[in-house]
Amino acid sequence: MGEQHIKRSQSVALLVFSAIVFFGLILSFFFNAGNTVLYFNPASILTSLVTLIFAYTIASSIKIANQWEKAVVLRLGKFNALKGPGLFFIIPIIDTVPLWLDTRVLTSTFTAEKTLTKDTVPVNVDAVLFWKVMDSEMAALNVADYESAIGWAAKTALRDVIGRTMLSDMLEGREKIGKELQKTIDERSESWGIKIISVEIKDVLIPAALENAMSMQAQAERERQARVILGDSERQVAEKFGEASKTYLDNPVAFHLRAMNMLYEGLKQNSTIVVVPSSALESMELGSIAGLTALANQTEKINEAKKQDQLVAKKDDGLH
Repeated sequence: MGEQHIKRSQSVALLVFSAIVFFGLILSFFFNAGNTVLYFNPASILTSLVTLIFAYTIASSIKIANQWEKAVVLRLGKFNALKGPGLFFIIPIIDTVPLWLDTRVLTSTFTAEKTLTKDTVPVNVDAVLFWKVMDSEMAALNVADYESAIGWAAKTALRDVIGRTMLSDMLEGREKIGKELQKTIDERSESWGIKIISVEIKDVLIPAALENAMSMQAQAERERQARVILGDSERQVAEKFGEASKTYLDNPVAFHLRAMNMLYEGLKQNSTIVVVPSSALESMELGSIAGLTALANQTEKINEAKKQDQLVAKKDDGLH
């Protein structure tokens, strides 16, 4: 930033110096308009010398600050004023401009490598700091290099926060850590005239072995939750079965119809072989002649329905 101001000031100073010298030469020409010998004319020499000194003084006193800048002006080594933005003048030799301050919102990145958390886990943390110079005089006079001071304050604060935080809290509560960092750094930079706007945690890196172990732990936790949910579902189903059994106990007709429906569903899937417990045969009266007849009639109806479906399918294929 300092080199840019020097180049810009030198360009303006050179332009002003050239303009003053040009007008000085014109003025010297008018003073010596009636003389045939111009070189040894004392008035011409004096005019040229005064012109050069005046041009150098004016050119050296001109300074320009951008809209977002403040210039610190020292007079004989003491703080005099803050100048800018725009064009301003100083007294050459007596006044100096040692520092130009940027009053915009600035960003700084900082890291903490292999820093132990509260539960002794080494982590690498990357963060971004947003800050702004609020008091240019304090930033210029109270700290030697405010940019470096902010960087070191941010790093030390980050290491301190990591050492007081559990790894799980760090991975889940980045916003909370950012606010804590903002408060800590702001307390340190308040005397420098600098305001910390926000701190954002970009990334938290942990060792690969620990990352794999945490992944296995998370997978095991998901499996445990799945088993718990399955067990709870089976408990609810058993409760419903218990309620249904009470209904069937008081209503044998409903139980018989339910058993016949289950048998019918099985016959739809496989009409040749159906495995049925002997107790079910007795309860549904399938072992009697009437039961066998009803079962045979039901099976015949099912087969006929299947044949009809096959014939309809063949006719549709023939039409297509």
